[in-house]
Amino acid sequence: MELVYTENNIQNVAKTILENSHSFFFAFYAPMGAGKTTLIKALVRELGGVDEVSSPTFGLVNEYADREGNLIAYHFDFYRLKDEMEALDFGLEDYFNTDAYIFMEWPEKISSLLPENLVALKIEILNSTTRRISTI
Repeated sequence: MELVYTENNIQNVAKTILENSHSFFFAFYAPMGAGKTTLIKALVRELGGVDEVSSPTFGLVNEYADREGNLIAYHFDFYRLKDEMEALDFGLEDYFNTDAYIFMEWPEKISSLLPENLVALKIEILNSTTRRISTI
């Protein structure tokens, strides 16, 4: 899969990603400022999420629910992790064993802990408003 998009059609991109993926685990590989959180916001919205989506940089993880209060997704930002042990210490494996979607920013920080059935997505900055996303 390879898609070129702007913020104007990001919701369609989120829908396409979810429709074409057979996993609940998503890893986003992209440079700072590429729009990882913006895309995750669209994915959560596509899943019926009603919570405000923001980067969990300082808290490491945010959780999102639907209108009925059902948990639908966890959003991780591993940018500030010192090492993989830190992820294990806060219970990463427990999160991975839920029925919720898992969206991960900076997954390269926990490469040996990533699940096998992962959808790895690379976001490239084409210009100030346009991005390309592809599976890797």
